[in-house]
Formats: sequence, structure tokens, C-alpha cells
Amino acid sequence: MRVLISGCGYVGSALGLLLASEGHTVFGLRRDTSALPPGIHPINADLSAPLPPGVLPEDLDAVVHTVSPGGSTDESYKTAYVDGPRNLLSALAPRNALRRFVLVSSTGVYGQRNGEWVDEDSPTGSVSASGLRLLEGERLVLGGAVPAVVLRLGGIYGPGRSGMIKRAFHEPPRDEDPPRYTNRIHRDDCAGALRHLLLLQDPDPIYLGVDHEPATRRTIAGWLASQPGGPLLEAVSPSPPAVRVDANETPRGASRARTNKRCSNARLVASGYRFRYPTFREGFTALLHQTKDGDSTSK
Repeated sequence: MRVLISGCGYVGSALGLLLASEGHTVFGLRRDTSALPPGIHPINADLSAPLPPGVLPEDLDAVVHTVSPGGSTDESYKTAYVDGPRNLLSALAPRNALRRFVLVSSTGVYGQRNGEWVDEDSPTGSVSASGLRLLEGERLVLGGAVPAVVLRLGGIYGPGRSGMIKRAFHEPPRDEDPPRYTNRIHRDDCAGALRHLLLLQDPDPIYLGVDHEPATRRTIAGWLASQPGGPLLEAVSPSPPAVRVDANETPRGASRARTNKRCSNARLVASGYRFRYPTFREGFTALLHQTKDGDSTSK
């Protein structure tokens, strides 16, 4: 299979390496391809404008659009989720008979605030401008001529992205704070779920990409406090949080109401995907161990 990953960054590179390890030919499209790992064929291009002829490879089987917005403005979201897919599909239309186009979207399309369970059929129409742009991009790809699938991801964490742990450890909720649910997914499960949807026969149009257990900040903070090795937690790298932000969290510089919802991954699980990190416990444990091993190696 010949796959183009547009916006081949944190998640896209993990997906690309996974596919390449299985013998697929993978192309990574970015404005700056210098950071692409070996095994992914680089394509320098900017999707904010129409692509010139000849930039994209011939005979592609599938495209995965994993672009993240460059900021929290409406224009940033429009460029990433509306203009980008439109320009990409327009450039591919004359000469590529794609079998599948996968759009990475976000649980930011949901605006529920009372801890409700939401799934793919729950009402959308987020109060935020970013959520509306996400929905606009979803309608664009799902209504096009190419068979398309949308994966709405929760908050992404993983190697080099320990912001969730740092916030929970250093900013535990106060007793009087109301419960507020968060939804997340490990980077490796993002890549695994995208691979699964690329290869799945007759997929549904929309899936939620979150782990098995929505959790409150209090639950996460309590679990972290119960773990051995306080110094290890203190030593977690002060890396910034993931670029992709779940609607449960307000992006830096953005002004919108926080949501409070529990996202269900039942449809993704029923389709046959098995999570490597089913809850934050397995994922955070692996991340803490990786941090420890990295510290030990550097000494």
C-alpha cells in the first residue's frame, strides 16, 4: 500500500514508521521535512495554498491527514482542517483513485458540560469556533468523492509529551473543585487506530479515538500520588502539553467554555482495535518508566 501522511508530525511520524515496518510505502508531507524519521519519503509542501502540479506521488492508495493547527485562532483551524484537506483532495483528484482518506479530527466537536457520555452519534455543534471548523472539515471529506473516515482524537500524550502528568502532579484539584472528566489517548494508540482504520474493510464514517476510561483530574492525581518514586514524578520532563488539545482543556490564548464529557470508544473497539494502553494508568506508567530510563542513560 502507498500511503501519504499529510502533516506528518508527532502522530503522523509514529503511524508512518508503523506502516513502513510492515512493508508499506509511506510519504510524509510537511512544510519542513528535516525532522522526518528514516523510512518515510519526504514531500515538502504547504497545504495552506493550492498545491502545484507534480508535488504529490502517483498511484496513492490512501491519505491520512494529521495536520494540527498552528495556533488557537479561527484562521489556524480553518487552514488545518478545511483549506488543507480541500487543497489536498483537489491536487489528488485528477490522477489518483484513492481507496481511503482518513481525517484526524478532535473530540473538540462536542460541547457537553455535565459529564455526559458521548459517542459518534451524540449531538455536536461545539460552542467554540475551533469545534465548528473541525465539523466543517469533517463534512468536507465525508461528503466528497473519496471514501473517507474521521477519527476524533482526545488529548494526546506519549514520549516527550508529559504535560498531562506534570499538571496532575503539580496542580492537583482542590477538594471543592467539581469533578471534570478528561479524555485521552496515547500516541502509539493514535498510530495503531489509524493503521487499523486504513486497513479495515467497510469502516463506519466516524470513530472516537480515546482510551477506555474517561477520568477526572482528582482520579488521576490520586493515582499519581499512590505511585512509588515521588522524585521520579518530580523529574518528569517539563515538556509542553500535546499540540492537539481535547475540548476538555482550554488552549493557551483561547477563550472558550470548558467542557465536561465522557467519550466512548465502543465503536472503535467493536471494529476490532485493541488498545496498547487501555487507560491512563498503563500509559502513564510506561511514560514514567521511559523518563526514568532516559535519566539513567544520561548519567
